[in-house]
Amino acid sequence: MMLILRMLAGLGRAVIGVFAGAGRLVIFAAQVIRAALLPPYYFGRLLEQMALIGWFSLPVVGLTALFTGAALAQQIYIGGGRFNAESTVPAIVVFGMIRELGPVLVGLMVAGRVASAMAAELGTMRVTEQIDALATLRADPFRWLIAPRLVAGVLMLPLLVMVANAIGIMGGWLLSVNKLGFNSGAYLATTRKFIEHDDFVMALMKAAVFGFFIALLGCYHGYRASGGAAGVGAATTRAVVSSFIMILLSNLIITLAVFG
Repeated sequence: MMLILRMLAGLGRAVIGVFAGAGRLVIFAAQVIRAALLPPYYFGRLLEQMALIGWFSLPVVGLTALFTGAALAQQIYIGGGRFNAESTVPAIVVFGMIRELGPVLVGLMVAGRVASAMAAELGTMRVTEQIDALATLRADPFRWLIAPRLVAGVLMLPLLVMVANAIGIMGGWLLSVNKLGFNSGAYLATTRKFIEHDDFVMALMKAAVFGFFIALLGCYHGYRASGGAAGVGAATTRAVVSSFIMILLSNLIITLAVFG
């Protein structure tokens, strides 16, 4: 009986911990959104974060999209060959990249690069008491440190996804024309035929949501870091893992809401 009670008590503590953590995150998000919407605005900090999140993420995003688009075309060609449906390669490549692979892969790659950097930077500032020093100087850490990162994430992820979609489609086109024997003009005509406005809207909506979660979770875990270097490392790990989970979960929710 005592063993059962201890197990139930442990389960209860875990459930309460999950809800307490969710509550802290919601309160943190509300504070950041308020800081982002109300003046003063630090446009220099915003431009700096836009460059760090967007411009410096372009190489890894571009290479990921290029290789993924080419590999997707190859796999679709092999699978379609079993049903004499090789001609579906252009349509499925553009569907797959714009609706799913483009936003999700960009989100995951940027989360691995950006969320970890945000958590490490803010975590280091927290354990070295630099954030406390800002508060002592009457500088709001949410306005100066976190709000520019959140706004930059929401703005730059859609741009990165647009670039990644174009590069991924180009990767599929390059492999299809040079290796699979497709006619370039016919391939591009089919691609244009199957691109719809709603596909772009959903991709950009997903990207904005992903950017919000990446910046929010990276800043949240870094801001709450404690325990010296080990605490900063743990905060960085939590930021990346939680960003991955929220990207995949929100992707599923948006997909079901739009196409369910």
